[in-house]
Amino acid sequence: MEKTNVMRILEAENIPYTPYEYDESITEGVVIAKILGENEECVFKTLVTVGSDLKNYVFVIPVAEKLDLKKAAKAVGIKNVEMIKQKQLFPLTGYIHGGCSPIGMKKQFKTVIDETAIIVDKFFVSAGKVGKQVETSPLEIARLSGADFCDLVV
Repeated sequence: MEKTNVMRILEAENIPYTPYEYDESITEGVVIAKILGENEECVFKTLVTVGSDLKNYVFVIPVAEKLDLKKAAKAVGIKNVEMIKQKQLFPLTGYIHGGCSPIGMKKQFKTVIDETAIIVDKFFVSAGKVGKQVETSPLEIARLSGADFCDLVV
């Protein structure tokens, strides 16, 4: 399997991970969870937003859930946030839709991970490319990204 920047970052930090690969045409998180043979609550997606303060924020939530924009804004201490436009994702983060990871972005943004990540048996996030995921520790991802844990879903 081709290594991604996310995998290289995890290795450089001596963080254990297990890589997974699947068909690149699949970008729907719930389908990816099924392909991995895992519960939807263990597989997380990375969402990038822009706040009322014009700064960008990253939120990591279970794939089957919807981000509560009010909770998200409160978690980062601003009035409101909204999703960025898909065409803005790559220039901003270096990642494309379906392959966005909370670590290894061009610039590190304030990141918040849904609090359920610390109670699930396993934790999966994108490995930074469509068709690749890594299973690793949510605490290590939080440490690397400077993330907090908060209730973020509807």
